[in-house]
Amino acid sequence: MAQNYKHEREAREARARTRAYQARREVNSQQQKRRRTDNVIAGGSLVVVLTLLVVAQVLYFSGGPGTPEPTDSAASATPTATPPTVANSGDVPPSAIAEGRSWVGDLTVNDVTLGIELDGAAAPQAVASTISLAQSGFYSGTSCHRLTNGGFFVLQCGDPSGDGTGGPGYTYGPVENAPTDNLYPAGTLAMARQGDSAFSMGSQFFIVYEDTTIGADTAGGYSVIGTVTSGLDQLKAEITDAGVADGATDGAPVVPTTITGITVQ
Repeated sequence: MAQNYKHEREAREARARTRAYQARREVNSQQQKRRRTDNVIAGGSLVVVLTLLVVAQVLYFSGGPGTPEPTDSAASATPTATPPTVANSGDVPPSAIAEGRSWVGDLTVNDVTLGIELDGAAAPQAVASTISLAQSGFYSGTSCHRLTNGGFFVLQCGDPSGDGTGGPGYTYGPVENAPTDNLYPAGTLAMARQGDSAFSMGSQFFIVYEDTTIGADTAGGYSVIGTVTSGLDQLKAEITDAGVADGATDGAPVVPTTITGITVQ
């Protein structure tokens, strides 16, 4: 009897050890499954975060189609990293300079003389700035650094840096005299600016040489300061018809273009 009892006890202990071993294996298996699940969730979260960062970066750096470049006083629809300023900056010429009247004169680009008329009543601040810069000789020798011809037809001028980043040392706003239908007819003279920023205008302006639609952004349209009254056909024949460098539709003109003078009175 003692022998049988001993065997039964050993059998019970063996079964207990087996159950304990199986229980440990089950716990270990569940822990491994949980770790794998946690790793998958963490990895998925990382992918989501990275995807959101990429999307945000694309949205930040993407500009709207057919809009002038995002530089100081360059027309653009590129979103800004910080909220746009809502006030003038620097020593902005007073709008009273425009006198609320029309100004006529000449804008000479290379050997092409364009007759121009500026509307000081419709865009007093922008015209006052343009008159002040013209009378000081600021524009003489500055380049027309940008030409577009892919359904969007402007020649952008007035940057002393020659690469779209320069200005007169001040910026101003607001947007004045922008067309409500976003259509800028051939011969329009308008101020360039940064996207979504009404108070980023400076010295850069653009000449529309064929009818062009420019979509408004959160700041509105672009300040129309006047019109080209003569010489537009010659500008097209001698400069814009030659196209954009490297066969592009947006970039430096094939024909290097410089403002040789502006006179207004």
